[in-house]
Amino acid sequence: MIGKVYLVGAGPGDVDLITVKGLKCIQNADVIIYDRLVNKGLLEYAKESVELIYAGKLPNYHALKQETINAFLVKYAKKGKNVVRLKGGDPFIFGRGGEEATYLVERGVSFEIVPGITSGIAAPAYAGIPVTHRDYSSSFAFVTGHCKEEDTVKWASLAKGIDTLAIYMGVNNLPYIRHQLISNGKHQDTPVALIHYGTTEQQRTVISTLKNVITDVEKEKITNPSMIIVGEVVKLHHQLQWFETNYNVITEQKNINYSSL
Repeated sequence: MIGKVYLVGAGPGDVDLITVKGLKCIQNADVIIYDRLVNKGLLEYAKESVELIYAGKLPNYHALKQETINAFLVKYAKKGKNVVRLKGGDPFIFGRGGEEATYLVERGVSFEIVPGITSGIAAPAYAGIPVTHRDYSSSFAFVTGHCKEEDTVKWASLAKGIDTLAIYMGVNNLPYIRHQLISNGKHQDTPVALIHYGTTEQQRTVISTLKNVITDVEKEKITNPSMIIVGEVVKLHHQLQWFETNYNVITEQKNINYSSL
């Protein structure tokens, strides 16, 4: 009997932001293949007999190559296992979930997609920054910060046509991103927020502008993983920030019993 693969979004970092369906998948899994940015606290809800496989990726270093991950998904499913591919955020937003799903289809393996809360929305929310707002932003876009040698990002359209940009894992390419936005028409005084380890107890938020962001990032020693938010909505951070200033209160409230789900 062939098992099934569940491509599950683990959410942005806060354990409590996993979906109910995602948590049930973890609890019923025979095998969990999980990524680097998945909160390890989620693995505590798996059964004792589960086989855990780390598939974390760092720049220029992968614990498992994508080809190996794909092969593992098929291998364990064909052994009749319930396999959870646990990904940070949402599996279809810069998570290579689409590639893995295609691989499974081509090999006749049954699968389900379990969406997760993506950092592009959650990290700014925890920093008091709404990605849309009637007074500031009627459009937003998710943008990859991993710019290839042949950059396919449509910077001119993003700079001129989108109110709020949520840029993933772009700190290392920030000088290039900044140059592309300004040279394509984004004003240098446009507010920018960098949210490091958003939704976790390590969260730090740095507010700057396109003009000064490089200097400020170096000064504050901001690295990946960080979300970069570009747009007028960043101005609301100072009024709406709640998580970093009330973290002690937030942690005291994390007493939900998930075992009964």
